[in-house]
Amino acid sequence: MRVGLAIPQYGFSVPSGEISFADTATWAHRAESLGFDAVWLSDHFLYSFARYGAGDTPIAALEPLTALAGLSAVTERLRLGVIVLGAPFRHPSLVAKAAATIDQLSGGRVEIGLGAGWLEQEFDAFGYDFGSVAERFDALEDAVSIVGGLFGGADPLTHDGRVWSLHDGRLTPPPVQAPIPLWLGGKGGPRLLRLAARTATGWNVVWRIAPEDYASRLQGVHEACAAAGRDPETFGLSVGLYGIAGASEDEARATFERARGAFPGDAMRDETWESWRADTLSGSIEQIRERAHAFAALGVDELIVSPWALPFTIAEPGQVDLFAEALLDR
Repeated sequence: MRVGLAIPQYGFSVPSGEISFADTATWAHRAESLGFDAVWLSDHFLYSFARYGAGDTPIAALEPLTALAGLSAVTERLRLGVIVLGAPFRHPSLVAKAAATIDQLSGGRVEIGLGAGWLEQEFDAFGYDFGSVAERFDALEDAVSIVGGLFGGADPLTHDGRVWSLHDGRLTPPPVQAPIPLWLGGKGGPRLLRLAARTATGWNVVWRIAPEDYASRLQGVHEACAAAGRDPETFGLSVGLYGIAGASEDEARATFERARGAFPGDAMRDETWESWRADTLSGSIEQIRERAHAFAALGVDELIVSPWALPFTIAEPGQVDLFAEALLDR
């Protein structure tokens, strides 16, 4: 099982509260030196904790495709991925072209995820129609068909969609990988899994899920693969998890209390160590290994660690070292 690291990308991602590409590159270097297999970014034009009662001031965010291009030039081995690009934000042909170029820059190390988008504030701020869930999913279906088709070498490609269309599109020059891995991100509802089984490398879910809950959702994966005539062994499984690590459980619990206290707004007001540990990658070194093994036994291909109570945040650098000790002893 591969192990990836969600690296800083937002204003809240580092202790200074000010994000720059240098922060992202520094943590990519660190992840590579520690032996992580991949680093991952996400896709927001801005971030907000308004839904947690923390005010609606926009929080700075790095654009992921340009950031991945930069990381391709300063890393050598790491897989470079994004979970997930908002399908309504960019024409899928632009996503495919950018990914192919980054793949060349990196020597064949890029991975792309697509999702429907969810943060209404950024849609409004940047002039995109938020629409309904169904409308955003229409954009996702078109994007997957176009990006996946171009990645798969369909040349020329024509797709007449509800939101996005393409007529005799060509991906030239081609990427190094044939095809570039394409992930679909979401909770794993039937429509998403059917789409993933037809067109994608696999399915990614984040940031809180217990192995038992994940195991129950795998039935949907098998049903979707059967409907698509696809061998489920060829369907990739990726799980991202928040995590709090400690040399002992007591140490991890104390770190959790610091993370809980620092969380913006009141979202974690009623969270306890027990409720947090139930569906995150948290605890002592041995407890973290045990949970990772449980996901590996379910067929998960990659575990992506977000080592704090916020996504893409490294508030205490020692957490990354602890997760490396727990998960990268190969």
